[in-house]
Amino acid sequence: MNHPAKALSLTDEDRRILERWVRAHSTSQQVVKRARIILLAAKEMSNTDIALAVGFSRPTVIEWRKRFVADGVETLTKTRPGRGAKPKYKKERIQQIVEATLHTKPRNATHWSCRTMAKEQGVSAATVHRIWKAHGLQPHRVKTFKLSHDPKFVEKLTDVVGLYMNPPEKAVVLCVDEKTQIQALDRTQPGLPLKKGRCGTMTHDYKRNGTTSLFAALNLLEGTVIGECHSRHRHQEFLKFLRRLEREVPKGLDLHLILDNYATHKHAEVKKWLEKHPRFKLHFTPTSSSWLNLVERVFGELTQKRIRRGVFHSVPELIDAIDQYISIYNEHPKPFVWTAKVEDMVRKVSKCKAILETLH
Repeated sequence: MNHPAKALSLTDEDRRILERWVRAHSTSQQVVKRARIILLAAKEMSNTDIALAVGFSRPTVIEWRKRFVADGVETLTKTRPGRGAKPKYKKERIQQIVEATLHTKPRNATHWSCRTMAKEQGVSAATVHRIWKAHGLQPHRVKTFKLSHDPKFVEKLTDVVGLYMNPPEKAVVLCVDEKTQIQALDRTQPGLPLKKGRCGTMTHDYKRNGTTSLFAALNLLEGTVIGECHSRHRHQEFLKFLRRLEREVPKGLDLHLILDNYATHKHAEVKKWLEKHPRFKLHFTPTSSSWLNLVERVFGELTQKRIRRGVFHSVPELIDAIDQYISIYNEHPKPFVWTAKVEDMVRKVSKCKAILETLH
């Protein structure tokens, strides 16, 4: 009979971590087995029985028990220098694959996959995957961007960020923009509901039932939104929205509006109206810099939470849904807090421009 070794003493936190590692699909099998050794050792099982249950030798079980007692739970994730499998490929070979990933393309595609790179380099797809993961390479992913060529980029950036980080007293800062051509889409068939093991579904095709344009203003300090929908996107509609802001913002407060450079915002009729209402101060973002306007965050959440999966049989139904979303949003507003400094953004943009100039 195998005599049980002295039971290991585990804290509640250690037990929670070990059990989480055992359950998680992403945990390596080596770590899972080491965690099981410690959990079984806490139950007064003999080292021989633990070795049989886990698939390690008895000396290995004893070694991991000692290491746990000496260094704690984190030691189970570490391999001592000189131990473990030796690297199959030298650093030069790995660097060659990294360089090929960064600076070459397949003849018949825009980017490499694990399999195409593996075939090109004469290694396994699993090897390519490990190398890419270790070096943070993801050729299958791409993000969109556009650098502003506005000659007054720094000046406008400083002006807008200054309003965000140090808003003026006795004034209201409003981030204003339009979300145009919002489509009232009706799916051709009802979707299937969410259930265990299956996400909700919706048909890939749809019927268009018209569009609307949302004019919105985000109150920087309060986080509330003023919004209204119009069938068209012209200076006439923009003037209607300005008149609403004039009515809803208390008298005696200046209104600082952050806008993009759309022609509607600079129309002659708009300028004439603004001359008669001097408390309106317009601040324009640099060209190709919509990310600088915080109301875009509201538009993004509106799309994600209410529009993208919505089913709308008519434009009025779509407008009702948007109005309802804004109304509920304003019940518990959460202001967005701008933290990026002008110097950091200018430095990043300059770096991107330098890279582009080098490439082209």
